[in-house]
Amino acid sequence: GRMAISLAKEHTPDIVIMDIGIPNLNGIEATRQLIIDNPKLRVMALSLHRDTAIVLKMLHAGARGYVLKDSAFTELLDGIDALMEGKFYLCSKIAAVVLNELTNPDWSGTDLLSSRENAVLQLVAEGKTTQDISKRLHISVTTVNSQRNHIMEKLSIHNVAGLAKYAVREGITSP
Repeated sequence: GRMAISLAKEHTPDIVIMDIGIPNLNGIEATRQLIIDNPKLRVMALSLHRDTAIVLKMLHAGARGYVLKDSAFTELLDGIDALMEGKFYLCSKIAAVVLNELTNPDWSGTDLLSSRENAVLQLVAEGKTTQDISKRLHISVTTVNSQRNHIMEKLSIHNVAGLAKYAVREGITSP
């Protein structure tokens, strides 16, 4: 994820094709940072994840398209063309998921965790130490501990193993 951000700054592409389950910084957070750095950049998600919450998180992060890997052969080029024309693109299977969710009267569109909390959660789930997280995110050890405690409180999870399971289930990190 961090490498994608670095490469995008160096090469300034028109489109970035982003997986979600990538190490160091998941594709959702990497997309969010890419869009902050370059609001005109178009990000196409290419993923195995078809879970509604993950799809919506990626779209909320700024992705303008989403294609499942099993649909890539038939739909990725159409998606890239659509993004180049300034349109949005969802492969047919994801379009059905998103429309179903958006037409659900209980849909709120809110995330439980902040961007920073998601970044801390991903690194915790990847087995990084508090000191490693502190260095990577350029925050103090105390802040890392505080963030981890807030995450556990918000999610009603009481140990690091539970955080790791949650992160995998929500697509924040891969198993």
